[in-house]
Amino acid sequence: MRARDLMTADPVTVPPDTPLAAVASLMAERAISGLPVVDGEGRLLGIVTDGDLMRRLAAKEDEPASFLAALIGANADQALRYARTHGRRVRDVMTTDLATVEDDATAEEVAKILETRRIRRVPVLRDGRLVGVVSRADLLRAVMAPVAEGSAEEASDGRIRREVIREMRNQSWVSTRFVFPMVADGVVSFHGFLGSAEVMAALRVLAEGIPGVKEVRFETHPAPPFMLGIP
Repeated sequence: MRARDLMTADPVTVPPDTPLAAVASLMAERAISGLPVVDGEGRLLGIVTDGDLMRRLAAKEDEPASFLAALIGANADQALRYARTHGRRVRDVMTTDLATVEDDATAEEVAKILETRRIRRVPVLRDGRLVGVVSRADLLRAVMAPVAEGSAEEASDGRIRREVIREMRNQSWVSTRFVFPMVADGVVSFHGFLGSAEVMAALRVLAEGIPGVKEVRFETHPAPPFMLGIP
């Protein structure tokens, strides 16, 4: 599988001048931990994460640089920290040292970057512009449903699963963060947490609308208390 098969396409992004208060609200509402930062032409500038926001919240008063530190330039590090912990816009706190992949990168290449860089997500680029993001969860789902080469039936299952995921990502009432499909012999089974019978019924309709689906099953669990309100 390639990055384009795994990624969350057209992810939520923010411009660099976005106020941090707005970013915090967006992350909380969408239950996401990181947002790509792009310019007006879709070029990736950085990523702002919940860790960046927590760092600002937990920052202590900076200690004044000593006279000796000022002489040798050590106060530059303190100035950078001050900007990151006191800034009010995304450009002040975002991470700019990024690892990225092209959309034709293999799943193995993506996994290696996530592991070696110890990061949770990697932006996917095409012609220099952001087209998606691959997270560790995306890779885990791919590992759980491998598609054997040369098998037409399994390849068909892989196509069905990708189409189901794509349709789910287009809906506001369900999240692939908490519900994920598996496909075997044309049978779609949903796993994870579901908050209501209405969402279950809508997912059944969604899956049955995919060509090749023979049956839809649910092996989900009710959403625990701390996830109330999540479809």
